[in-house]
Amino acid sequence: MKRFCSIMTQLLEVFPRNAFQQEVKQTKAERHARGFASWDHFVAMLFCQLADAQSLREIIGGLTSCEGRLEQFGMKVPNRSTLSYANQHRPWELFRNVFYKTAEECRRELGQRTKFRFKSRLLSIDSSVVTLCSKMFPWATWSRQKGALKLHLRLDHAGYLPEAMVITTGKYSELTVARRQRYAKGTILVMDRGFVDFRWFRQLDQSGVLFVTRLKKDAPYEVVRRDPVVSGKGLIADERIRLTGRRTRQRYPEILRLVTLDTAEGQRLEFLTNHMTLAASTIADIYKDRWQIEIFFKLLKQNLRIKSFVGTSANAVWIQIWTALIAMLLIKFLQLKARYGWSFSNLVYFLRMNLLVYRDLWDWLHDPFTAPPPAAVPLQMDLSWS
Repeated sequence: MKRFCSIMTQLLEVFPRNAFQQEVKQTKAERHARGFASWDHFVAMLFCQLADAQSLREIIGGLTSCEGRLEQFGMKVPNRSTLSYANQHRPWELFRNVFYKTAEECRRELGQRTKFRFKSRLLSIDSSVVTLCSKMFPWATWSRQKGALKLHLRLDHAGYLPEAMVITTGKYSELTVARRQRYAKGTILVMDRGFVDFRWFRQLDQSGVLFVTRLKKDAPYEVVRRDPVVSGKGLIADERIRLTGRRTRQRYPEILRLVTLDTAEGQRLEFLTNHMTLAASTIADIYKDRWQIEIFFKLLKQNLRIKSFVGTSANAVWIQIWTALIAMLLIKFLQLKARYGWSFSNLVYFLRMNLLVYRDLWDWLHDPFTAPPPAAVPLQMDLSWS
């Protein structure tokens, strides 16, 4: 019979040690290390996310309770003060680099899984606020009474996996961060009305980036041309427009496209885009698919340690958030590869229950509620007197 290590050990095999050590050298994470390896630090913080440990004491206690199995992880249980010091002083850039390496491998393994037929990459951008106590986190400035962080995310609709994230304090707007990003030519960006900036839209248009967003209600424009629409899909109009406001026309003098849709609830939506060739119904479907980034933030906050932190310094918070994103990426990858129809929340729940169980990971993912075959019992020699 085949023998397996724990599911936690098999999950850690996703992160090659050689590649991890290269990132450690690049970020100089162990420059002043004294006996506590960066790999041990990474495993402890990933265990915090996967096991839902709510404090440093629970992380250390959970690892200590299974110390006999930690040799498979290639780590030793640190002291609570050692882990706290590492969270405060080890560079958070190491965890960010591990995330980007893992995301690249996941995209290579999964390929382009999208429900749309066009070949352009479809990306959603949005931000989400994590509120903090201003007394415990005085560096997270937002208002006089509250502190906050903002997670600025870019979601790839091929598998709905996170492609990039920027973490800032609450005073930075999502538009400021979005304008500093670079997007490949031919990419389709989907965003809500909070990102509407016609000067930035013109820069995107000139660099070959396409966008789909909502038109603000007070934006003045004139209709240049009307195209016929397919009936029965809620489409009202497909128009070519030119902005007529004094400032908006200077910032974006080119022709834009406006697709108007009536929803089943009687709400009228207007989608603004510079993509002139896709069908009007496809433009509407693209914006509807933007809801996946809202679902991503919801799953992240509900299932992982992203709203309460085991450290109060900015470095410790950054490390925990990047580790949560690594765990999110890992679980989403398992969900997409498994033959069983897991929901994300159920997968997180049962993964926590079986984290230290000795069983083949993929057998369990494909058929979670079937017991593994019993281990063979060795035959005992019969030494009784005849």
